[in-house]
Amino acid sequence: MEGTAPADFGAGWVSEFGTRWLDSWNSHDPERLLELMADDVVYDDSAWPRTMRGRSDVREFLDAIWRAFPDLTFETVGSAHVSVDGPQAAFRWTARAAHRGRLDPPGLPATGKRVAFAGADFHEYHDGKVARLWTVFDARDLLVQLGVLPKSGSTAEKAVIGLHRLRFRLLRSRIDR
Repeated sequence: MEGTAPADFGAGWVSEFGTRWLDSWNSHDPERLLELMADDVVYDDSAWPRTMRGRSDVREFLDAIWRAFPDLTFETVGSAHVSVDGPQAAFRWTARAAHRGRLDPPGLPATGKRVAFAGADFHEYHDGKVARLWTVFDARDLLVQLGVLPKSGSTAEKAVIGLHRLRFRLLRSRIDR
């Protein structure tokens, strides 16, 4: 999918679009956010198990995320990075929320824990809307904050790794027979 730049595409346009994008996410109004995306948007997000294609897929994602984190808010970090290769930009952000509802997938019940994490969005624009979107963040860090995974260097992490090594040795001994 090759993007088409708005006539005034540049740092100013991207900054204004970025403000509308962030405000739309923080409004929790799916229609407001979806309006900024092309009808055939392609969206990959670290929080979702599959590539979303089209607004209905994105709507399903938004419903799931906002159900799990009803107070999810984003703040941008620094300025947008505007590509010289075409109508593309990247934004760094931080997010904060409390886990108040079931997180699907994978079906994690609400923990009530507050989380804060950082990530980045990579946009490709077509006709002034996001046509291709990649969102990346440290999912492991989020899962540690939610208490799903053990903290790095903890006794619990060492125990999990020890169990994995034992499992590997057992599997390898079966293969060697």
